[in-house]
Amino acid sequence: MKHKGYKCETVLPYDEKGSKKDQIVKMFDAISGNYDPMNRFMTMGIDKQWRKKAILSLKKFEPKQILDVATGTGDFAINANRLLQPEHITGIDISDGMLEVGRKKLANLGLQDKISLAIGDSMKLDFETGTFDAVTVAFGVRNFENLEQGITEMCRVLKPGGNLVILEMSEPERFPTREMYRIYSKTVIPAFARVFSKDKKAYSYLPKSIEAFPQGKEMVALLKRCGFSQVVNKKFTMGVCAFYMATK
Repeated sequence: MKHKGYKCETVLPYDEKGSKKDQIVKMFDAISGNYDPMNRFMTMGIDKQWRKKAILSLKKFEPKQILDVATGTGDFAINANRLLQPEHITGIDISDGMLEVGRKKLANLGLQDKISLAIGDSMKLDFETGTFDAVTVAFGVRNFENLEQGITEMCRVLKPGGNLVILEMSEPERFPTREMYRIYSKTVIPAFARVFSKDKKAYSYLPKSIEAFPQGKEMVALLKRCGFSQVVNKKFTMGVCAFYMATK
């Protein structure tokens, strides 16, 4: 597949040399300890509702084997295990710092046999073709170094008829929500991060990466180009969060 190139691939957390992947690893390793509470603050806790809606969209398909890409600290995987009761969930991430937080959660919950976490790169998934019934990725695709390659890989490891579910932050399109969102994301979040986070640039990267990410019809077209057939697109909370479900 010829790589089209997307603006989000050129948005980097730091003004320094190094691939996007390397910079993303550095960023998430740095903020891993504060990631969960910062998420709750930035979304005012609504992200829990978004995750629940996305997970429940898979319930009627009864997936047995699930891959959670960019699993981070494992929140999505833990909730998917509770709501869907699959045989096993595999969570992968490129940041060992984030995974270490997730491993502690699994140990506290006694879920090590139900969920496994490992270092893994979405650009080259270390799984056989057609391994999983469902693949999920929550708030991670905008960090992909090569968007088409990452989505194509997720399609490859799905079984025929399997489903991909994506949750991603998005910019509201309508006035005045759009203007209010931009003020919040570009002033309030970075100001809060300066006080509570060791890595100030991580939360400046966030609104830039959201703004640069393909949305709506462009994202639907991309999913189809990468091998998916049916694609459903919904917006949550006045357009702040985008939901995509795509069938292989």
